Amino acid sequence: MNWRSVAAIFGHEMARFFRTIWQSLASPVLSTVLYFVVFGAAIGGRIQSVEGVPYGAFIVPGLMMLTVLQQSVSNASFGIYFPKFSGTIYEYLVAPTGWVEVTLGFVGAAATKAVLIALVILLTSFWFNGVHIAHPVWMLAFLFLTALAFSLLGFIIGLWAKNFEQLQIVPMMVITPLVFLGGAFYSASMLPPFWEGVAKLNPVLYLISGFRWSFFGLADVPVGLSLFAVALTIAICMAAIRRIFLTGWRLRE
Repeated sequence: MNWRSVAAIFGHEMARFFRTIWQSLASPVLSTVLYFVVFGAAIGGRIQSVEGVPYGAFIVPGLMMLTVLQQSVSNASFGIYFPKFSGTIYEYLVAPTGWVEVTLGFVGAAATKAVLIALVILLTSFWFNGVHIAHPVWMLAFLFLTALAFSLLGFIIGLWAKNFEQLQIVPMMVITPLVFLGGAFYSASMLPPFWEGVAKLNPVLYLISGFRWSFFGLADVPVGLSLFAVALTIAICMAAIRRIFLTGWRLRE
């Protein structure tokens, strides 16, 4: 393992993040504050609580997951797509480093950015709601593992995309709808039995459920299934990335 290569790629990506701190950090945080105002204040005035948890606090884990999934995919996909777009991807391919180092550098930076933004959002939520974290260690574990899983997915999207339109289509048309339908703003138990069963076919529900459990001890599905869903996503994405680098698919075009 060439850790120097990992550190170089990671440092380069993080430097880009801090150079554009207002766009990279302030924008998603401000967007989430609007969700707190609209859903927490407006809708929260009509829905007092969900399973004994004040609605304004109940949506905090869902909003954090919404941001983590969007930012993980976006940062990782753009991070590897831009070298393809500019032609500098070949410098990574001919350098004395393997696919694992390249993946760790880009994905590690994307996951770190998403986690930092999520933690800022968590701190911001204390101004709006009295959020209590029942299992802080598990909260951090779910946060990091989810950011890692979707950063890997974003990395694959960046390798697959041939233009900026393809780079945006999966997050906009797939990831965001799955999050909204995955219980970010409600509990699956609030749905009629048929639609509750349909909701449980959504893999994002398992991620949000496990993360919400770490806050309130409430879950729509068993926590073990949530951990399994994250681990399975990571394993599938790692296998796909390995295959892409070994075959050169979309890398040498």
